[in-house]
Amino acid sequence: MSSKLRDSLARDGFVRIPSAIGADQLEALRAACQCVARLARTGDWPHVRTLPKQFPPWNADISEGIWGVQHLMHPDLPYHDTFAASYFAPYIITAVTDILQCSPDDLVLELYNLLIRPDADFALRWHRDDIGPDVSAQDELERLQEPMLHAQWNLALYPDQSLVVVPGSHMRSRTEEERCADPFEDNMPGQMIVTMEPGDIIFYNNNILHRGVYSSQAERMTLHGSMGIVGADPARARNVLQHGIGAWVGRCDFSKMQDHTNDQDSSALADDMRSRLVAMGSGQVLSFSQPFDE
Repeated sequence: MSSKLRDSLARDGFVRIPSAIGADQLEALRAACQCVARLARTGDWPHVRTLPKQFPPWNADISEGIWGVQHLMHPDLPYHDTFAASYFAPYIITAVTDILQCSPDDLVLELYNLLIRPDADFALRWHRDDIGPDVSAQDELERLQEPMLHAQWNLALYPDQSLVVVPGSHMRSRTEEERCADPFEDNMPGQMIVTMEPGDIIFYNNNILHRGVYSSQAERMTLHGSMGIVGADPARARNVLQHGIGAWVGRCDFSKMQDHTNDQDSSALADDMRSRLVAMGSGQVLSFSQPFDE
């Protein structure tokens, strides 16, 4: 299983772990997500992804609806301990350390957000998360050849067919056809819709050519997380800290995770990973990985 994870991710740019969580965990996470989604839709939680904006920074104007809830481990958010327990869960740590070929002592806390059914149909443009659309083919290839600095995943709580990828595109520059295509092209050559069932986890290279296509008619609650590795700054700091996590992560009390996991080691690991994030961001002057969309 371990080498299969690494090999599949290296070859295709993504890998699926089916049925990674049990029915009890699934129901507990659904209940938590339903609560925070209600708060976000009514304006009682300000950290949201607002329509029709694709990339941060988002504001708290929800007049056109939302498509995501930010900062699931924020100490002011209900169920933050439940979300933290799922973020630092052994099945996540085991997969991430295998993918990054590191030990838990190398990991850095990054992002944990919730992607939900949008209030109106919505789609992201084709993109790579940390490589802008206007770079030259040579610069793009050089960036793609950099070592993997983090692991990124989606954990679906309901059936999810929102992620569309071009398998293998994380290893090459865009073709001329891909460069010239409409950013919202529905039939990109070689594209694949990634199908997830409840409890499945998809790990994917965030620089695979991909987009999201979200239906307002289909329930969606998908936990979207990432973990980094020490030594990645400042490149990784640019991508992570633009989301605003540095404003609150110092207030997190991970000791209460034990009520959900009965695992004291997870709490200690969480504190250590938080400390590495703080160190990564100290003194950084950050730019945004993607251009603002107005």
